[in-house]
Amino acid sequence: MSTTSTGSSSPASRREGAPAVPDRPAAVAEALRRLGVRPSRGSGQSFLVDRFVADALAALAEPASGRPVVEVGGGLGIVSRALLDRGVHDLTVIERDRRLSGYLEATFGPAIVVRCVDARSFDFPPGATVVGSLPYASGTAIVLDLLHRRVPRLAVLLQKEVAERFAAAPGSRSYGRPSIVARLFGEAELQRVVSPEAFHPVPRVASRLLTHTARVGTLPVRSVDRLESIVRTLFGSRRKQLGNLLPQLSRGHGDAVALAEEAAWPASWAHLRPEQLEPEAFFRLADALDARAGADRA
Repeated sequence: MSTTSTGSSSPASRREGAPAVPDRPAAVAEALRRLGVRPSRGSGQSFLVDRFVADALAALAEPASGRPVVEVGGGLGIVSRALLDRGVHDLTVIERDRRLSGYLEATFGPAIVVRCVDARSFDFPPGATVVGSLPYASGTAIVLDLLHRRVPRLAVLLQKEVAERFAAAPGSRSYGRPSIVARLFGEAELQRVVSPEAFHPVPRVASRLLTHTARVGTLPVRSVDRLESIVRTLFGSRRKQLGNLLPQLSRGHGDAVALAEEAAWPASWAHLRPEQLEPEAFFRLADALDARAGADRA
């Protein structure tokens, strides 16, 4: 889970005939006023105005792969335009606000397909790359949903602290359920930090680009639901040691020792806290509990 550069220092040359979209704060404010759209601070809604950042996000979609691309939250089209400029030909844009989706259809015409739906109810085409500058309030839920769908490639712009949770390593304060779920489904990688001034209205916090590449083949656990239940239980009291937490998942303190052995946990497990264990330790615990449940049913 390394931190890398996007490899993009300037926007790609604009494709001939590509539509102009507002990419300055004043122009964005005026376009929103004309559409009657008032950004919701409660949901952390801000519109990207930095075309360099939009191009960096488009580059992370790996347009040369030829895969179809779905953009979540088209807004006023700054990322859509960057994706077209980067050579994406099969682009679907999800925008649940009817005023904005209508604007995108009028602006881009047949160059993109616009769907006015919520991303979490959209049927993503197999093999599609998903891209988006996501609202702060719903960013975590959207990314978790996309991970469960096993989207092959994900490139998103999130609140900085949220992005770092998905790529956090064991032992860090950011490490928790998002980190473990991201590792279950593949590999998360942090990219560049984006300043608040790249948005309108200007948020109070920084953002960060994040990519995720899906795991190929079978998952390392039999039951994703069991793993998530385990993680919620253990990280619900993350400051407690596992010697006090694991009995909640077993038949008491004595049985917790046997369960830890079945999961091949380190000998010092009872004195560790949840954030000190690698994701694979939770995968093994989930499978140990799943095996026990199977034996009980037999």
